[in-house]
Amino acid sequence: MAKWDNMLSMLWMLRTGRKLTAAQIADHLEISVRTVYRYIDALCASGVPVVAESGHDGGIRILESFKDTPPLFFSAEELKALMDAFKFAQGAGYPYTEEILSVLTKVENGLHEELHHDLSRRTSGLDVISPARPPSLIPLLRELEQAVKDGRTVRIAYRKANAEQEDEREVDPYGLAYDRNEWYIVALCHRSQAVRTFRVDRIAQLIPTGALFEKPERFSASAYFRDQSNRDREADGPLTVIRIEGGQDALNAICHHWHLRHYLTERTDREARFLIDAPTMNKYLPMYLMTFGPVIRVREPLELKRRIREMASSIVQLYEDVDLV
Repeated sequence: MAKWDNMLSMLWMLRTGRKLTAAQIADHLEISVRTVYRYIDALCASGVPVVAESGHDGGIRILESFKDTPPLFFSAEELKALMDAFKFAQGAGYPYTEEILSVLTKVENGLHEELHHDLSRRTSGLDVISPARPPSLIPLLRELEQAVKDGRTVRIAYRKANAEQEDEREVDPYGLAYDRNEWYIVALCHRSQAVRTFRVDRIAQLIPTGALFEKPERFSASAYFRDQSNRDREADGPLTVIRIEGGQDALNAICHHWHLRHYLTERTDREARFLIDAPTMNKYLPMYLMTFGPVIRVREPLELKRRIREMASSIVQLYEDVDLV
């Protein structure tokens, strides 16, 4: 058992309220008595009031005042996970990273020097590179989340992609979602009277209104995204298994495609499998997969292979009369 796991086990043993001898603890954890006393020093340095009493009725215990307080004590792996999670949240532009950092600072302040050094060593090998984001994004995310919580309609000035000017509309925000390195608000648009998605970084201004709304029961932004992808299918009915093999970079691009990723069923280092209806496959995949050239190969179905070959042949025929000399 790892050192920090042993220390946590020892702490829970002492929280039972019984006095234990160092020998009893050592026997239970299968460690030496000398190690038990080292762990006691480490616990005390972490703020745990461990008392070692000598004599006939002596033993090791913790003060009564600590027994009713949940211990702020983590294993090395748990601390690393917290720090790494903060990096990912920061990279995503999560609007409450300062609060997470405040919690982590409190945790770090309670660590003794040895554990603090070990944590720095364990977390130094992972970084999250975040894209550039507008400074207004965090306050926007906070305001939108509050509007979702309060059920308040907001007026937004929204700029669509490649649009020359902003467009104002009132929306009922149902939920925030983080997808493909971007934040989205899923909301009921009053103008279209339909649920729409809006990229938060394209919201130039947000103005609260006095109007209230009632969000659909059990609404899920992530489920909405999945449902939208399913609606984009060309037809209902039997699904076709698609197997594509190739290099990792090419497969990563295909598997992360905004539409295809919803149909991914299996992925290995050399192959990806999808389950999709034939009309959608025939309409979108031949041209898209051709952009990867020879770095990928469709293993099945035969119909998709045939359509890609036909499309490639038509391109070759188009340039047959070109003198390349």
